[in-house]
Amino acid sequence: MTTSLPIAVDAMGGDRAPSEIVAGARLAKENHGIDVVLVGRSEELTDCGDLEVIEASEVIAMDAEPGSSVRRLKDSSLVRAAEAVRDGRASAMVSAGNTGATMASALLRMGRIKGVSRPAIATLLPAPGTTPTVLLDAGANAECKPEWLAQFGQMGAVFAQDRLNISSPRVGLLSIGEEPGKGSPLVKETYAEMQTVNWGTAEFIGNVEGRDLLTDEVDVVVTDGFTGNVALKTLEGALKNLMLALFSAMGERPEAAEAAAQLGPEFDQIYRFFHPDTYGGAMLLGVKGVCVISHGSSGAQAMENAIKVAAEMVETKVVEHLTEAIAG
Repeated sequence: MTTSLPIAVDAMGGDRAPSEIVAGARLAKENHGIDVVLVGRSEELTDCGDLEVIEASEVIAMDAEPGSSVRRLKDSSLVRAAEAVRDGRASAMVSAGNTGATMASALLRMGRIKGVSRPAIATLLPAPGTTPTVLLDAGANAECKPEWLAQFGQMGAVFAQDRLNISSPRVGLLSIGEEPGKGSPLVKETYAEMQTVNWGTAEFIGNVEGRDLLTDEVDVVVTDGFTGNVALKTLEGALKNLMLALFSAMGERPEAAEAAAQLGPEFDQIYRFFHPDTYGGAMLLGVKGVCVISHGSSGAQAMENAIKVAAEMVETKVVEHLTEAIAG
Protein backbone atom coordinates (compact mmCIF):
# COMPACT_ATOMS: atom_id res chain seq x y z
CA MET A 1 0.00 0.00 0.00
CA THR A 2 1.45 3.35 -0.99
CA THR A 3 0.42 6.98 -0.66
CA SER A 4 1.97 9.93 -2.46
CA LEU A 5 3.02 11.41 0.88
CA PRO A 6 3.94 9.73 4.19
CA ILE A 7 1.64 9.39 7.19
CA ALA A 8 2.64 11.75 10.00
CA VAL A 9 2.65 9.89 13.32
CA ASP A 10 2.70 11.69 16.66
CA ALA A 11 5.51 9.66 18.21
CA MET A 12 5.15 11.28 21.63
CA GLY A 13 1.41 10.75 22.11
CA GLY A 14 -0.05 7.91 24.18
CA ASP A 15 0.56 6.05 27.41
CA ARG A 16 3.16 3.80 25.76
CA ALA A 17 4.97 6.41 23.70
CA PRO A 18 7.43 6.63 22.17
CA SER A 19 8.66 3.01 22.05
CA GLU A 20 5.36 1.31 21.08
CA ILE A 21 4.45 4.09 18.66
CA VAL A 22 7.78 3.78 16.86
CA ALA A 23 7.44 -0.02 16.78
CA GLY A 24 3.99 0.30 15.22
CA ALA A 25 5.26 2.75 12.62
CA ARG A 26 8.02 0.35 11.64
CA LEU A 27 5.50 -2.50 11.34
CA ALA A 28 3.32 -0.38 9.05
CA LYS A 29 6.34 0.26 6.84
CA GLU A 30 7.58 -3.34 6.86
CA ASN A 31 4.24 -5.16 6.56
CA HIS A 32 2.27 -2.79 4.37
CA GLY A 33 4.85 -0.63 2.59
CA ILE A 34 3.39 2.56 4.07
CA ASP A 35 5.74 5.53 4.26
CA VAL A 36 5.73 7.06 7.74
CA VAL A 37 7.27 10.20 9.18
CA LEU A 38 7.61 10.34 12.96
CA VAL A 39 7.01 13.62 14.77
CA GLY A 40 8.68 14.19 18.12
CA ARG A 41 11.90 14.59 20.04
CA SER A 42 14.54 12.93 17.92
CA GLU A 43 16.77 12.17 20.91
CA GLU A 44 13.99 10.01 22.39
CA LEU A 45 13.10 8.23 19.15
CA THR A 46 15.53 5.34 19.25
CA ASP A 47 15.33 2.31 17.02
CA CYS A 48 13.31 4.13 14.35
CA GLY A 49 15.30 2.57 11.52
CA ASP A 50 15.14 4.53 8.29
CA LEU A 51 11.96 6.43 9.19
CA GLU A 52 12.15 10.19 8.74
CA VAL A 53 11.71 12.38 11.83
CA ILE A 54 10.17 15.84 12.04
CA GLU A 55 11.62 17.53 15.10
CA ALA A 56 9.16 18.72 17.75
CA SER A 57 10.55 19.83 21.10
CA GLU A 58 7.31 19.87 23.12
CA VAL A 59 4.73 17.27 24.21
CA ILE A 60 1.08 17.83 25.15
CA ALA A 61 0.31 15.71 28.20
CA MET A 62 -2.58 13.24 28.17
CA ASP A 63 -4.40 15.21 30.90
CA ALA A 64 -3.64 18.70 29.56
CA GLU A 65 -6.42 21.16 28.71
CA PRO A 66 -6.75 20.76 24.91
CA GLY A 67 -7.40 24.26 23.60
CA SER A 68 -4.88 26.19 25.66
CA SER A 69 -2.22 23.49 25.20
CA VAL A 70 -2.46 23.62 21.42
CA ARG A 71 -2.28 27.42 21.41
CA ARG A 72 0.62 27.51 23.89
CA LEU A 73 2.74 24.53 22.81
CA LYS A 74 3.23 25.43 19.16
CA ASP A 75 6.23 23.12 18.81
CA SER A 76 4.42 20.07 20.19
CA SER A 77 4.41 16.80 18.29
CA LEU A 78 0.63 17.01 17.83
CA VAL A 79 0.67 20.49 16.36
CA ARG A 80 3.63 19.71 14.10
CA ALA A 81 1.92 16.55 12.82
CA ALA A 82 -1.18 18.54 11.86
CA GLU A 83 0.98 21.20 10.23
CA ALA A 84 2.75 18.51 8.21
CA VAL A 85 -0.61 17.59 6.65
CA ARG A 86 -1.56 21.22 6.12
CA ASP A 87 1.78 22.06 4.50
CA GLY A 88 1.80 19.06 2.16
CA ARG A 89 4.58 17.16 3.93
CA ALA A 90 2.25 14.34 4.96
CA SER A 91 -1.00 12.88 3.63
CA ALA A 92 -2.57 12.14 7.05
CA MET A 93 -1.89 12.28 10.77
CA VAL A 94 -2.23 9.61 13.46
CA SER A 95 -2.04 10.11 17.23
CA ALA A 96 -2.69 8.08 20.37
CA GLY A 97 -2.24 11.19 22.48
CA ASN A 98 -4.63 13.62 24.13
CA THR A 99 -7.89 13.24 22.17
CA GLY A 100 -9.10 16.78 22.70
CA ALA A 101 -5.73 18.22 21.74
CA THR A 102 -5.62 16.01 18.64
CA MET A 103 -8.99 17.38 17.56
CA ALA A 104 -7.95 20.96 18.31
CA SER A 105 -4.67 20.57 16.43
CA ALA A 106 -6.41 19.14 13.37
CA LEU A 107 -9.15 21.75 13.44
CA LEU A 108 -6.90 24.77 14.00
CA ARG A 109 -4.08 23.71 11.67
CA MET A 110 -5.84 21.78 8.88
CA GLY A 111 -9.07 23.75 9.01
CA ARG A 112 -12.71 22.72 8.74
CA ILE A 113 -14.34 21.51 5.54
CA LYS A 114 -16.54 24.30 4.16
CA GLY A 115 -20.09 23.88 5.40
CA VAL A 116 -19.23 21.56 8.30
CA SER A 117 -20.74 22.87 11.54
CA ARG A 118 -18.68 20.67 13.88
CA PRO A 119 -16.21 17.82 13.25
CA ALA A 120 -17.20 14.46 14.77
CA ILE A 121 -15.35 11.33 15.83
CA ALA A 122 -16.43 8.20 13.96
CA THR A 123 -15.51 4.85 15.48
CA LEU A 124 -16.21 1.27 14.43
CA LEU A 125 -18.13 -1.17 16.62
CA PRO A 126 -17.68 -4.89 15.85
CA ALA A 127 -20.86 -6.59 14.68
CA PRO A 128 -20.63 -10.41 14.53
CA GLY A 129 -21.41 -11.87 11.14
CA THR A 130 -21.52 -8.56 9.32
CA THR A 131 -19.63 -5.32 8.76
CA PRO A 132 -18.87 -3.11 11.78
CA THR A 133 -21.28 -0.36 12.82
CA VAL A 134 -20.12 3.26 12.53
CA LEU A 135 -20.85 5.23 15.72
CA LEU A 136 -20.58 9.02 15.77
CA ASP A 137 -20.09 11.27 17.56
CA ALA A 138 -17.87 9.27 19.91
CA GLY A 139 -16.70 12.20 22.02
CA ALA A 140 -15.93 15.38 20.11
CA ASN A 141 -19.13 17.31 20.95
CA ALA A 142 -20.75 16.69 24.33
CA GLU A 143 -23.61 19.07 23.52
CA CYS A 144 -25.14 19.20 20.06
CA LYS A 145 -27.79 20.86 17.94
CA PRO A 146 -30.19 18.93 15.68
CA GLU A 147 -28.57 20.23 12.50
CA TRP A 148 -25.15 19.10 13.71
CA LEU A 149 -26.39 15.58 14.35
CA ALA A 150 -28.04 15.43 10.93
CA GLN A 151 -24.73 16.44 9.38
CA PHE A 152 -22.94 13.78 11.43
CA GLY A 153 -25.25 11.30 9.75
CA GLN A 154 -24.25 12.56 6.31
CA MET A 155 -20.55 12.33 7.15
CA GLY A 156 -20.97 8.92 8.76
CA ALA A 157 -22.66 7.61 5.61
CA VAL A 158 -19.73 8.76 3.47
CA PHE A 159 -17.30 7.18 5.92
CA ALA A 160 -19.23 3.89 5.84
CA GLN A 161 -19.09 3.89 2.06
CA ASP A 162 -15.35 4.56 1.90
CA ARG A 163 -14.19 2.62 4.96
CA LEU A 164 -16.54 -0.38 4.82
CA ASN A 165 -17.57 -0.44 1.14
CA ILE A 166 -21.26 -0.19 2.01
CA SER A 167 -22.94 1.20 -1.09
CA SER A 168 -26.20 2.27 0.59
CA PRO A 169 -25.59 2.83 4.31
CA ARG A 170 -28.55 2.72 6.68
CA VAL A 171 -28.36 5.67 9.08
CA GLY A 172 -30.11 5.50 12.44
CA LEU A 173 -30.59 7.94 15.32
CA LEU A 174 -29.81 6.52 18.77
CA SER A 175 -32.83 6.79 21.07
CA ILE A 176 -34.75 4.95 23.81
CA GLY A 177 -37.30 3.52 21.41
CA GLU A 178 -37.86 2.99 17.71
CA GLU A 179 -40.97 5.17 17.49
CA PRO A 180 -40.47 8.73 16.15
CA GLY A 181 -41.96 10.24 19.31
CA LYS A 182 -39.50 8.54 21.66
CA GLY A 183 -36.43 10.25 23.10
CA SER A 184 -35.24 13.56 24.51
CA PRO A 185 -36.24 16.91 22.96
CA LEU A 186 -32.91 16.91 21.11
CA VAL A 187 -33.56 13.45 19.67
CA LYS A 188 -37.09 14.39 18.59
CA GLU A 189 -35.92 17.58 16.88
CA THR A 190 -33.04 15.72 15.25
CA TYR A 191 -35.40 13.06 13.94
CA ALA A 192 -37.42 15.77 12.15
CA GLU A 193 -34.23 17.39 10.86
CA MET A 194 -32.85 14.11 9.50
CA GLN A 195 -36.06 13.52 7.55
CA THR A 196 -35.31 16.65 5.51
CA VAL A 197 -31.76 15.63 4.55
CA ASN A 198 -30.89 14.59 0.99
CA TRP A 199 -29.21 11.28 1.79
CA GLY A 200 -28.14 10.40 -1.74
CA THR A 201 -27.47 6.67 -1.87
CA ALA A 202 -27.76 6.39 1.93
CA GLU A 203 -31.05 5.94 3.82
CA PHE A 204 -32.32 7.32 7.12
CA ILE A 205 -34.13 4.44 8.83
CA GLY A 206 -35.31 6.33 11.93
CA ASN A 207 -34.59 5.64 15.58
CA VAL A 208 -32.46 2.72 16.74
CA GLU A 209 -31.80 1.47 20.26
CA GLY A 210 -28.63 0.56 22.15
CA ARG A 211 -29.24 -3.14 21.53
CA ASP A 212 -28.85 -2.51 17.78
CA LEU A 213 -25.27 -1.22 17.98
CA LEU A 214 -23.57 -4.59 17.47
CA THR A 215 -26.03 -5.98 14.93
CA ASP A 216 -26.87 -5.85 11.23
CA GLU A 217 -29.90 -3.63 11.87
CA VAL A 218 -28.06 -0.39 11.09
CA ASP A 219 -24.78 0.74 9.47
CA VAL A 220 -24.34 4.24 10.94
CA VAL A 221 -25.58 5.30 14.39
CA VAL A 222 -25.79 9.01 15.18
CA THR A 223 -25.76 10.52 18.66
CA ASP A 224 -24.19 13.37 20.63
CA GLY A 225 -20.59 13.03 21.78
CA PHE A 226 -21.46 12.54 25.45
CA THR A 227 -23.86 9.67 24.81
CA GLY A 228 -21.64 8.19 22.12
CA ASN A 229 -18.57 8.13 24.32
CA VAL A 230 -20.48 6.58 27.23
CA ALA A 231 -21.92 3.93 24.91
CA LEU A 232 -18.47 3.17 23.46
CA LYS A 233 -16.74 2.87 26.84
CA THR A 234 -19.62 0.79 28.24
CA LEU A 235 -19.37 -1.67 25.36
CA GLU A 236 -15.58 -1.89 25.67
CA GLY A 237 -15.81 -2.55 29.40
CA ALA A 238 -18.65 -5.04 29.10
CA LEU A 239 -16.97 -7.07 26.37
CA LYS A 240 -13.67 -7.11 28.24
CA ASN A 241 -15.28 -8.31 31.47
CA LEU A 242 -17.38 -10.88 29.60
CA MET A 243 -14.21 -12.42 28.16
CA LEU A 244 -12.52 -12.38 31.57
CA ALA A 245 -15.54 -14.06 33.18
CA LEU A 246 -15.59 -16.70 30.45
CA PHE A 247 -11.90 -17.51 30.86
CA SER A 248 -12.29 -17.62 34.65
CA ALA A 249 -15.26 -19.98 34.44
CA MET A 250 -13.46 -22.27 32.00
CA GLY A 251 -10.61 -22.65 34.47
CA GLU A 252 -12.71 -23.74 37.44
CA ARG A 253 -13.09 -27.41 36.44
CA PRO A 254 -10.50 -29.71 34.82
CA GLU A 255 -13.02 -30.74 32.15
CA ALA A 256 -13.75 -27.12 31.28
CA ALA A 257 -10.04 -26.30 31.20
CA GLU A 258 -9.47 -29.13 28.74
CA ALA A 259 -12.29 -27.84 26.56
CA ALA A 260 -10.84 -24.33 26.75
CA ALA A 261 -7.49 -25.63 25.55
CA GLN A 262 -9.20 -27.24 22.56
CA LEU A 263 -11.11 -24.05 21.81
CA GLY A 264 -8.08 -21.80 22.26
CA PRO A 265 -7.89 -20.66 18.60
CA GLU A 266 -11.61 -19.81 18.57
CA PHE A 267 -11.33 -17.85 21.83
CA ASP A 268 -8.36 -15.97 20.44
CA GLN A 269 -10.30 -15.15 17.29
CA ILE A 270 -13.24 -13.82 19.33
CA TYR A 271 -10.91 -11.79 21.55
CA ARG A 272 -9.23 -10.19 18.54
CA PHE A 273 -12.57 -9.53 16.84
CA PHE A 274 -13.83 -7.45 19.76
CA HIS A 275 -10.53 -5.84 20.76
CA PRO A 276 -10.22 -2.10 19.88
CA ASP A 277 -6.62 -2.57 18.69
CA THR A 278 -7.91 -4.58 15.72
CA TYR A 279 -9.67 -1.53 14.28
CA GLY A 280 -6.77 0.88 14.66
CA GLY A 281 -8.59 3.96 15.82
CA ALA A 282 -11.38 6.42 15.18
CA MET A 283 -11.44 9.07 12.48
CA LEU A 284 -12.12 12.76 12.93
CA LEU A 285 -14.60 13.66 10.19
CA GLY A 286 -15.07 17.23 9.00
CA VAL A 287 -11.51 18.57 8.84
CA LYS A 288 -9.45 19.18 5.70
CA GLY A 289 -7.27 16.13 6.11
CA VAL A 290 -7.26 12.56 7.34
CA CYS A 291 -6.87 12.43 11.12
CA VAL A 292 -6.96 9.08 12.92
CA ILE A 293 -7.28 9.09 16.72
CA SER A 294 -6.04 5.95 18.46
CA HIS A 295 -6.70 4.73 21.99
CA GLY A 296 -4.37 6.19 24.60
CA SER A 297 -3.17 2.71 25.57
CA SER A 298 -2.33 1.76 21.97
CA GLY A 299 0.57 -0.60 21.48
CA ALA A 300 2.50 -1.45 18.35
CA GLN A 301 -0.28 -3.51 16.74
CA ALA A 302 -2.92 -0.82 17.30
CA MET A 303 -0.62 1.81 15.87
CA GLU A 304 0.20 -0.34 12.85
CA ASN A 305 -3.52 -0.76 12.18
CA ALA A 306 -4.22 2.94 12.71
CA ILE A 307 -1.57 3.91 10.17
CA LYS A 308 -3.03 1.37 7.75
CA VAL A 309 -6.50 2.90 8.19
CA ALA A 310 -5.09 6.39 7.59
CA ALA A 311 -3.41 5.26 4.37
CA GLU A 312 -6.61 3.58 3.18
CA MET A 313 -8.65 6.72 3.85
CA VAL A 314 -6.17 8.79 1.86
CA GLU A 315 -6.41 6.34 -1.03
CA THR A 316 -10.23 6.31 -1.01
CA LYS A 317 -10.27 10.15 -1.00
CA VAL A 318 -12.64 10.29 1.96
CA VAL A 319 -11.98 14.00 2.60
CA GLU A 320 -12.88 14.86 -0.99
CA HIS A 321 -16.04 12.76 -0.74
CA LEU A 322 -17.03 14.42 2.54
CA THR A 323 -16.50 17.83 0.94
CA GLU A 324 -18.75 16.88 -1.98
CA ALA A 325 -21.46 15.47 0.31
CA ILE A 326 -21.61 18.58 2.50
CA ALA A 327 -21.55 20.92 -0.50
CA GLY A 328 -24.32 18.93 -2.19
